[in-house]
Amino acid sequence: MRKTQIDLNSDMGEGFGIWRAGDGVDDAIMPLISSANIAAGFHAGDPSIMAHTVAMAKQHGVGIGTHPGYRDLVGFGRRRILAADSELINDMIYQMGALSAFAQLHDVPMQHVKPHGALYMTLAADENLSEQFIEAVQKLNPNLYLFCMDISATYRVAQKAGLRTVREFYGDRHYDNSGSIVFTRNIGTLDAQAVADKVLEACVNGRVKTVEGDWLDIEFESVCIHSDTPGALGLIQATRQALTHEGISIANRFEAA
Repeated sequence: MRKTQIDLNSDMGEGFGIWRAGDGVDDAIMPLISSANIAAGFHAGDPSIMAHTVAMAKQHGVGIGTHPGYRDLVGFGRRRILAADSELINDMIYQMGALSAFAQLHDVPMQHVKPHGALYMTLAADENLSEQFIEAVQKLNPNLYLFCMDISATYRVAQKAGLRTVREFYGDRHYDNSGSIVFTRNIGTLDAQAVADKVLEACVNGRVKTVEGDWLDIEFESVCIHSDTPGALGLIQATRQALTHEGISIANRFEAA
């Protein structure tokens, strides 16, 4: 079904001290997106960056969500850490609490939560861990949306539990025939127009070309382009332009998506 409106999300605040992930263009990206996944200190982010990012999101009317990751600053949260389920759940709750404090300070509501990197993928494959995480989210704030993949255990568990979900389409990642994301450590520079065309195809015709060369039907309410992808600003600019030119508005009113 052709979309007339879509959420555009990106990971924000992924720095630490003087270090910044990617091209360090958060300030330029923020006005172009409708939802921001804000790092909360474990894979990236520190209190000053979190405060600045929340303030930027408020200025531009962007919905904010916590982006909790593994406790892995060195590996940017992309390495799986073997830990007890209770430890991982507590780590995520801790990060949600940290960002919630800055949201309260700036008088903006929390919109969503989206696990980061390897933790996102761990949850996607682990039904039991997803159940524990979703139970914790519902106790903390049952009004939050959970950003996840449509083929994930996280999505299935959230739907069963009645937690509101937002399924994602990754504009800057490849898909295989199973519907899984094909991850590569070094993505390299992507062609902005090719990414925009890919997102437009998904929004208009509900499909994506896989690495095997086949068309795959896909359902989603939000498009993600990562801010740490090389050339991220150009990718987001081209994608937004292509969508708006086609009459597809950028907004995070998920009920209307």
